[in-house]
Amino acid sequence: MWRGSEKATRAGSPTSFPAPNQGPTPTPAWAPASGSAPEPIESLQEYYTHLCIEKSQKVNSFILHILKGVDKEIEKGLKGITLNIAGNNPSMPVERVTGDDFFILSKTLEKNPYINGLDVRYNLISDVGAYHAAKLLQKQYNLIYINLMFNDIGPKGGELIAKALHKDTTLKYLRMTGNKIENKGGMFFAAMLQINSTLEKLDLGDCDLGMQSVIAFATVLTQNQTIKGITLNRPILYGEQDESTVHLGHMLKENHWLAELHMSKHDVKNCGLKHLCDALYLNRSLRYLDVSCNKITHDGMVFLAAVLKSNTTLEVIDLSFNRLENAGAKNLSETLTSHNRSLKALSVVSCSIEGEGLVALSQSMKTNPILSNIYIWGNKFDEATCMAYAGLIQMGRLKPDNTDVEPFVVDGHVYLAEVSNGLKKHYYWTPTYGNALCHSSNAGFSLVPVGQQL
Repeated sequence: MWRGSEKATRAGSPTSFPAPNQGPTPTPAWAPASGSAPEPIESLQEYYTHLCIEKSQKVNSFILHILKGVDKEIEKGLKGITLNIAGNNPSMPVERVTGDDFFILSKTLEKNPYINGLDVRYNLISDVGAYHAAKLLQKQYNLIYINLMFNDIGPKGGELIAKALHKDTTLKYLRMTGNKIENKGGMFFAAMLQINSTLEKLDLGDCDLGMQSVIAFATVLTQNQTIKGITLNRPILYGEQDESTVHLGHMLKENHWLAELHMSKHDVKNCGLKHLCDALYLNRSLRYLDVSCNKITHDGMVFLAAVLKSNTTLEVIDLSFNRLENAGAKNLSETLTSHNRSLKALSVVSCSIEGEGLVALSQSMKTNPILSNIYIWGNKFDEATCMAYAGLIQMGRLKPDNTDVEPFVVDGHVYLAEVSNGLKKHYYWTPTYGNALCHSSNAGFSLVPVGQQL
């Protein structure tokens, strides 16, 4: 059934982005009489077309096509549907969603009881669409997931969405990835986390956050007990003192609820990794740590290897695109061989590791029964490396879906080819066929399931 209208008086959003062609709204033929309980609309595509005519708005053929498919799912009795209107879908002609298009779409979905997810990534909704997204959050009480990544939303749009979440009690997972909300928008989201007690996962990667907002998030997360996963990838930082890791490290000492932390492209160096490792001696909740694409070297692996001897919580570590070299790989392998029995997945993709270090990691898998996933592509393979990983796969110790290499033989010699598996292969894109949420391509999210959608 529809939710009642008692929440319709929530605090309103600023009116700097008015709905296009506003005016008296004619009552649709299928609308209930005033004061009666509303009934679900039978056809989303018909309602969408009707609203476009009513508001003198051009029908977006791509939205109409997707709504037809959703209508069929609703006819089958399905609920909990995610409406996927991704603007980077190459399998069909795409008319990207603008802010005005999103206004009509939001009105179509406003009280629909079947839709609980909305994916409009890679469109053009901008701050205009962000205004209508904020209004939708105030009126749609079924949405648990919204993906707005790469939609040209700026600081003002970020502010509108963050303020709408002050009173939202439904949304669990929000992706703002790639929208340049900057430091100003980031501060509004940090303030929101002081109030909101429902949101479990927030992605603000590639949003041009500044140091001020990173510090604000670190401060707020010492108190927020609801957020289980947060992505703060690629902030705009200045200086060489690893300041972001100092504050996030302090947060990890105090926070005992966060399960997933992404700090890719933070310019983390060995000193910064030490701050994080010092915190991980005390933290007993973090299960997924992503420090990929940083400036960590083999010296930093001394700190990580040491903390893994006592930490029994970490299950997934992403060290991809650092410079670990053989010494760093050997440090990790020694700990994984003799001490740690909690880590399930390790990614060392493109870490300047050669045969000696890669073989050492493969040897640790023979004695460590818990480590099930390892990703090594982009390093320097020699024949010993190829034989070692081919042997692990052949004996069944390493499942083909749990690694990013596959052995093949040419003229009696074993080589390794790359396969499309990883911790988060579909972070920025999804495949045109198959299951976008499959374990093999998104092992990190499968092993640490925070949030129901990608």
